[in-house]
Amino acid sequence: MAMSRDETLQRIKEVLVEALGVDEDEVGETVTLTGDLGAESIDFLDIAFRLEKSFSIKIPRGELFPPEDVFNNPDYVENNRMTPAGLAKLKEVMPHADFSEFETDPTLSRMPDLFTVGTIVNYIEQKLQPAA
Repeated sequence: MAMSRDETLQRIKEVLVEALGVDEDEVGETVTLTGDLGAESIDFLDIAFRLEKSFSIKIPRGELFPPEDVFNNPDYVENNRMTPAGLAKLKEVMPHADFSEFETDPTLSRMPDLFTVGTIVNYIEQKLQPAA
């Protein structure tokens, strides 16, 4: 039987509490990993590892969080902003993220805002769907 969104969120909360040392009541779907919970780049590896264990899934590098080469590609980034091609690439590699606000101002410094707890919930739900 498939997990409900609330069950998935609860498990993700447990992972984030362990990985980041935050209180469970600090973790909600709209909370950002870096801005609100203080996650650093090294924490993303730990979070991915813990999610793999908790949900018995495999998270390929660059699937949950975008690969670094996206931000170093001049076709995707110009003047510290994502180009239309860069936005298209991000949407392709991160279909689980909500880009509605980021699209209005695709400045690189706003990238961490895309990494919310809800983004992780969406990703896990997609991963747990049976293959068609």
